[in-house]
Amino acid sequence: MAFMGRMAGSRIFSELCGSIVNLRMYSSRVDWKQLRPMILKRIKNRTKDYPIKRMIPVAQEVVRAREILTEGVSILLRAVPVHSCKFCPAIHVGAMAHQMKTCHGFKRMIKDRPHQWGPGGLNNILVPVEAFHQENMFQDEIRHDQRFDFTRVPAVLELCHQAGAELPEGLLYRRDELCTAAEANNQNPAPLLSSELRLVGQRTLEAWERLRLGVTKLLLVYPSKVCENCSEVHVGISGHKARMCGVFKFEGWRGKHKWKKAGVDDLVPQKIVWHQRPHDPPILVDSGRDYYGHAPAVVELCVQVGARASPKYNCMMKEHGLAPPVQRDQAT
Repeated sequence: MAFMGRMAGSRIFSELCGSIVNLRMYSSRVDWKQLRPMILKRIKNRTKDYPIKRMIPVAQEVVRAREILTEGVSILLRAVPVHSCKFCPAIHVGAMAHQMKTCHGFKRMIKDRPHQWGPGGLNNILVPVEAFHQENMFQDEIRHDQRFDFTRVPAVLELCHQAGAELPEGLLYRRDELCTAAEANNQNPAPLLSSELRLVGQRTLEAWERLRLGVTKLLLVYPSKVCENCSEVHVGISGHKARMCGVFKFEGWRGKHKWKKAGVDDLVPQKIVWHQRPHDPPILVDSGRDYYGHAPAVVELCVQVGARASPKYNCMMKEHGLAPPVQRDQAT
């Protein structure tokens, strides 16, 4: 046994020595002065392949879906009340806001507090996500001292612009404010029949699905970045160098962004809200929190007017789930 062990050890040693001998020693002496023009030329030639012609119809469809979505939500807001908390990003879609103690404050320093509701608006349903506007995706990186030289535009439109979509004049720099929050919720109901509202809701819901699907396809071809520590989004190969991370959430004012690959939820946030089913009580309370479902704000807004949501939301919305138990004090 000892002899066999020595034979195996010598064989392993010989194989290791042979592999070391056969290694190639590459020289690290590289003439970067000659290599740099070649790299720059290759990058310059790469720009000729963009925008990709097959993706231009997808980008144009995303622009149209976004316009239909914004118009539909603005119409539905006149008929369906939306409540927004004054101290946290929470919202509630429906006539009577819920009474669950889920407010965490502006800086998340508190928890389990009741919400202080106020009227909501368009930006509470469609969360605005902006990015720096560039002429093309191969433009030089934005330095910190250049952050005010570039215009901030909606990230979805910036993605479509780099994908080759023809944007209407003024659309890129137009803000998506419908009107004041009070006008959106305190006006009389819109003079539309229930059947008309249902059609508007269904069309808005379809535009929402087309928008997210189109953005998902564009992100497979055109790179976008999002910061891991904040919600900053940059459409391009590499993130910008503006030191803006920590303005809202963290204390490091001069911190740099920590970029990672962006997804569709970073450019088109879903804004999850509580879903009120037909067999739920008129006002959602803490005791039934485990029974209530959730839904994206756009989906909940459209379902409130009778639109039919996609079956993929059934698990999240708990459509066929049990109703919360009735409390004794409520029964009496």
